Amino acid sequence: MPPKVQQKSKEQKMAAAMAGGKSKKKKWSKGKSRDKVDNKVLFNKEAWERFNNEVPKMKLITVSALVEKLRINGGLARKALREMEEEGKIKAVCCSRAQKIYTRNVTEEEEE
Repeated sequence: MPPKVQQKSKEQKMAAAMAGGKSKKKKWSKGKSRDKVDNKVLFNKEAWERFNNEVPKMKLITVSALVEKLRINGGLARKALREMEEEGKIKAVCCSRAQKIYTRNVTEEEEE
C-alpha cells in the first residue's frame, strides 16, 4: 500500500482554486479561410481558342475538368460542352442528372 499523502487544508484548496481562474480566456479561432476563385463568366478570344484546341484532344471531358484547366465558370463550361457536342467534335459517354461525361470523337480514319 502506498504511503499516505497529506491532504491540503481548506485555505490551501481555496487559494489554489482562486489562482487557477486567473489565466487568460481562450480566444475563438478565425476558422479556415479558402482562397476565393476568380473564374471567368465569358470567354475571351484566347480562352475560346484554347478551349477549341485542347478539349477535342482530351480523353475524359467533364465540366469540373474544364473549370480547373481553363478557369471558367461551371455554367459556361456546360454550355460550351453542349455546343461542342452539337458540332460533333465530342460525344457524350454518360448523361446523368448530376454530371455529364464526354470523350473525344474518334473517327474511323483516325483509327487506321
